[in-house]
Amino acid sequence: MPRFTAPDRSWSDDAVRRIEAEGNRSADTHLFAVPLPEHWGVQVYLKDESTHRTGSLKHRLARSLFLFGLVNGWITEGTTIVEASSGSTAVSEAYFAQLLGLPFIAVMTATTSPEKVALIQQYGGECRFVEHASDVYACAEEVARETAGHYMDQFTYAERATDWRGNNNIAESIFGQLALEPHPLPAWIVVGAGTGGTSATIGRYLRYHRHPTRLAVVDPENSAFYPAWAQPDATPTGRPSRIEGIGRPRSEPSFVPSVIDAMIRVPDAASVAAAQHLRTLTGLHAGPSTGTNLWGVWQLVADLIADGRSGSIVSLMCDSGDRYAATYDDHAWLMRNGLDPSPALTVLDDFFETGVWPARTLESTD
Repeated sequence: MPRFTAPDRSWSDDAVRRIEAEGNRSADTHLFAVPLPEHWGVQVYLKDESTHRTGSLKHRLARSLFLFGLVNGWITEGTTIVEASSGSTAVSEAYFAQLLGLPFIAVMTATTSPEKVALIQQYGGECRFVEHASDVYACAEEVARETAGHYMDQFTYAERATDWRGNNNIAESIFGQLALEPHPLPAWIVVGAGTGGTSATIGRYLRYHRHPTRLAVVDPENSAFYPAWAQPDATPTGRPSRIEGIGRPRSEPSFVPSVIDAMIRVPDAASVAAAQHLRTLTGLHAGPSTGTNLWGVWQLVADLIADGRSGSIVSLMCDSGDRYAATYDDHAWLMRNGLDPSPALTVLDDFFETGVWPARTLESTD
């Protein structure tokens, strides 16, 4: 009888164990209640993903992508990991690559914040820069070929790598933490889209568990995601986003428009303003993509108030504002880049005074 020799899986088995052990050592992220006027009858919660070991929402994605690559046999001992990233995913993947003793190369635009670049290098990763966001895909594929490595391709695999049924995904965590709140089934969950993986996971989870909660996705100026949702049969193109981590010049394969109930376009200056307003309101120092979330949240809060409905809304604090000291936290940098937050801050101040959202607010909010 013939004998068959199976490949040795001992390294991969141990790699999966290490990643699972890292997850076991990690506590869940906090769900903060944002203080609002009591007479509004609305609660807003922010899930603080900045408390992950690598400081952002992308820690969850990186863990899932590594496990996905390992169980598919794409990542083996010595494999060079390559990723196209706007920064935060690369930080998290560099951490997991270091955990497994694997080389890591990130391909990103030259405008990526220096704080994120330093974190990637701190975890032993190498950064390669391109001029235009649309070039990261081809460059990452070429680097993977040159190194005989594995291109993680978060923009394709983000929606596949996470179990949307449960298994400790972010949606399951949100509903568990809301269980004892006045409105444990939120009216809305609000997220941005960088790959589309988070919105796909949450949207599928809501439908699988038959929750009445609706999913709203916010999108910065010029991103291709909003038109891809508004016109599903079109092939929209956009421009690189000025809000690091979300918005894309093309609609990515992981973006699933059919699970999204509403999309809200957000002016870039409004994203910055909403992050600044959050810091004044709560002391939480968040990055600009969190501000994008909040600009959408406040409009949905205004809708609940106008309809005389009570309820809750949940969104995410994607990463810390500390990562943007030289960019979004620098007034001179904002002015050079045409991102004056003052008009949007006035809108937010008026909203918190009246509970009414203006009928027309800054040009890109349709």
